[in-house]
Amino acid sequence: MSEIRVAVASKEGLAISEHFGHAKHFLIYQVDAEGVKLTETRHVEHYCLGNHSSKTAMAGILEAVKDCRAVFVAKIGDGPTEKLNAIGVEAVSDHAWEEIEPALQTYAKAQGWL
Repeated sequence: MSEIRVAVASKEGLAISEHFGHAKHFLIYQVDAEGVKLTETRHVEHYCLGNHSSKTAMAGILEAVKDCRAVFVAKIGDGPTEKLNAIGVEAVSDHAWEEIEPALQTYAKAQGWL
């Protein structure tokens, strides 16, 4: 199995703890048979601006995560989920508030990636 790249929204870098629309960066992890490894941080403009959202920020986020298989978040709305799905990226909120590496391993095994 080749490596899988995923993005994680995290406030502190330990848990999947950030709402998609509030993320100012995504941690990019490589998931493969060897385990889970943080490879880079991609900075983005946050998307949610209270009662409205930024279309330019969404375009930047989609560009930043388009090479990832999934984006792990604490919470995400239906609109952003649909936009991610349209570029072949899955939005995952089932592991909100869990430690990043164990959550990614659990998810990867459940998906048959490992």
